[in-house]
Amino acid sequence: MALIYIVEDDESIREIEEFALRNAGHKVIGFPDAKSFYRKLDEILPELVLVDIMLPDENGNEIVRRIRRNPDTRRLPVIMVTAKTAEIDLIKGLEDGADDYIRKPFSVMELISRVKALLRRTEPEEIRTLALDELILNNEKREVTIDGQAIELTYKEYELLQLLLMNKGIVLSRDTIMDHVWGISYEGESRTLDMHIKTLRQKMGIYGARIRTVRNVGYVIE
Repeated sequence: MALIYIVEDDESIREIEEFALRNAGHKVIGFPDAKSFYRKLDEILPELVLVDIMLPDENGNEIVRRIRRNPDTRRLPVIMVTAKTAEIDLIKGLEDGADDYIRKPFSVMELISRVKALLRRTEPEEIRTLALDELILNNEKREVTIDGQAIELTYKEYELLQLLLMNKGIVLSRDTIMDHVWGISYEGESRTLDMHIKTLRQKMGIYGARIRTVRNVGYVIE
């Protein structure tokens, strides 16, 4: 399951893409313009981006170029979605840095297949361990130890700690954490997050103080 961003100003097309990819098991967030997309991109990186060429505030080719210029996003897999069928337009998109392209109109099966293929080609090596001094999170064993002693975490506590450690020193908003750990369709109260942070801190002992609350924003582990 991957987190996928869709930048598409045509609401009907965006809804089809979102519906198809969610049914394929992915988390999906759609954006009607480049501005809202960049804002979310600064919060958390997805595993793949679908970008329409014709957008109201910025051309899709420029979005791809900006992604490739940024050291934090330059390896981000990108598929361009275009109504343009001329070969020169498709070549330009690839030269600007797109990994693949889909012509409109497209079938749902083609969309899912191309996304699956690109994710497979660009899948990074799994991060085996994450560390914060003597706190070690081992993904192979799915185990967390402090000073060599294992601590028992629930599934969501483990996912929450993993997300914080992967973004060590970076303040994550409450929405970002809820989206990533509970899924964007989760409709529970955000109080759930606070309770999980509380129990996680308790189980982490002195390391619990390393999870800092950023008022009106979210949490960070330091």
